[in-house]
Amino acid sequence: MIEQIQWLGYGSFFIQGPPLIYINPSRVTRNTFLADVILVGHHHDEHFSLADINKLRGAQTRVITNETIAKEIEGSSVIRPWQSVMIDRAGIKAMPAYSKNGWQHPQSDGGLGFIISINYYDIYYAGDTEIIPEMSTIHPDIAILPIDGNGTLNVHDAVEVVKQMRPRWVIPCNWGTGNQADARLFKNEVGGRAEVILPSVME
Repeated sequence: MIEQIQWLGYGSFFIQGPPLIYINPSRVTRNTFLADVILVGHHHDEHFSLADINKLRGAQTRVITNETIAKEIEGSSVIRPWQSVMIDRAGIKAMPAYSKNGWQHPQSDGGLGFIISINYYDIYYAGDTEIIPEMSTIHPDIAILPIDGNGTLNVHDAVEVVKQMRPRWVIPCNWGTGNQADARLFKNEVGGRAEVILPSVME
């Protein structure tokens, strides 16, 4: 399953499925396959791009997001934390994603992470979140965690989440060419607790 997950940069991902799932699509090309499902976690520009959603959206595409973003995307579906939907062979559960200090990602914004259950694997996409109590219930096969510390998990926090959740694989996100050192540090700090997946250009 891990081979079917593609990092598109920063917090944007593609899961091949079926169904074809995009999470917070950003800077996609027009020759990309149309999505079966588009998940959008919150309204910050690096995660919510209406132009990219429109590039990926076909007549049958389901766009699933929170109440704030749904007001800006015609025909989208609202999902709230802890709610679940089934689309084709994928189960999708919305999870809370927020900063406890409230300054960057307050809980009142309704930011979301997602647990995607597909092909007998559970994938946890944390979204823009710090360590929060709700994480104690999550034990995925694959964890996708931010490491930038911009109102989210930093490298140290993300390692603690790995210790708690004990996934088989973990993919760090919310980083790019300017902070590859953080991704490498994260991989070193995780050690043998999980297999850390980085883009092949860094290996």
